[in-house]
Amino acid sequence: MADAVGKAFLVLMVLLSCFLLPSSCDRIETTSFSKGVHAKLKEKVSHLHFYFHDVVSGSNVTAVAVARPPNAQPPTLFGVVMVMDDLLTEGPEPTSRPVGRAQGLYAAAGLQETGFLQAMNLVFVGGKYDGSVLTVLGRNAPFHAVREMPVVGGSGLFRFARGYAVARTHRLDMSTGNAIVEYDVYVMHY
Repeated sequence: MADAVGKAFLVLMVLLSCFLLPSSCDRIETTSFSKGVHAKLKEKVSHLHFYFHDVVSGSNVTAVAVARPPNAQPPTLFGVVMVMDDLLTEGPEPTSRPVGRAQGLYAAAGLQETGFLQAMNLVFVGGKYDGSVLTVLGRNAPFHAVREMPVVGGSGLFRFARGYAVARTHRLDMSTGNAIVEYDVYVMHY
């Protein structure tokens, strides 16, 4: 099972890299679409602030391991792949008003230090951004005080989004692995 999950993850990463490689950029042409409706829109900058609740143990788990390295000696996080559907809230308490979900995966990709390849959709619910999504893809070194990850796209009110997300650990329970992370996301969109 883990081998099949590992192969599926590898295929996903190859597909993502194919879509994100800049080699296709030199083939972009101006079309009537790019000269039409979107040319009249004004670009906006939005700042979003919320808390991300990663629950890996206990009740109501929101992130699970789907792959682990076989017989790693010494034991290591390297190679662990987690899939998440984490709650996003207005304040740091889990009972704070929900603003969305972080859905995606993170894979331990650092040998010398803990560093994750994080690929997630920030799916917003309620309020002005209801139904809109931001996509984040980048390196997250969770033991650094401040981490920055690129926003690579979006949908809904975040069409053509680009920007960055700044993450700061608000609370980490080393005995359970559960974490609350404060996010500030700065995004340009139409």
